[in-house]
Amino acid sequence: MSRRALIVWGGWNGHEPEKVAEIFRQILIREKFDVEVSSKLKILTDSNLAQVDLIVPVWTMGAIESKNLEPILRAVERGVGIAGCHGGMCDAFRDSTEWQFLTGGQFVAHPGGDGTPYTVCFGPNPSPITEGLTDFAVQSEQYYMHVDPAVKILATTKFPVAPGPHVANGPVDMPVVWTKWFGQGRVFYCSLGHNARVVAMPEVTELMRRGFLWAARSQA
Repeated sequence: MSRRALIVWGGWNGHEPEKVAEIFRQILIREKFDVEVSSKLKILTDSNLAQVDLIVPVWTMGAIESKNLEPILRAVERGVGIAGCHGGMCDAFRDSTEWQFLTGGQFVAHPGGDGTPYTVCFGPNPSPITEGLTDFAVQSEQYYMHVDPAVKILATTKFPVAPGPHVANGPVDMPVVWTKWFGQGRVFYCSLGHNARVVAMPEVTELMRRGFLWAARSQA
């Protein structure tokens, strides 16, 4: 029986949500998922989320009504996986603390803006998601995140790289990739993915592929 994935895209167009959703759809199709794609949050109430193995949000900013939020919270708590990247997951629905509780973090700044060169370093925690992968350089937005201390950090980036008010605090290792649990549901996040070009980088595509497979609840 095929695993089922639901991709929901929308919000701010600057992150190219439709294009990113299509890249994710292709990844999941290659992994033999049955994939449903929607640009309407109403799908969260119309679909039987209990029958879905993986939810992939690609929705930056915007707002979500409780009637659409509650089904996803309950579904993940009961075992449905959720996985996403960049602002499409951890800068969605800024006014919803319940969403932030689910995802494990919230974007707050990207000093230097788009085109900032930085390095993604794997660790400190081992995981099958990152096994065998090597550190890599990227030129994109470098996300400064507020992060749930319960997450399992799989990759970091060093701040500061670009100037800003954060510099006075000295160097910090900022989480880039993490996993966590929300009830019985697995949560995967990667802060890379400002646009389709970044998501299509082989390193990012492979991270997302592995993250999807890990989060899908039918995976042991």
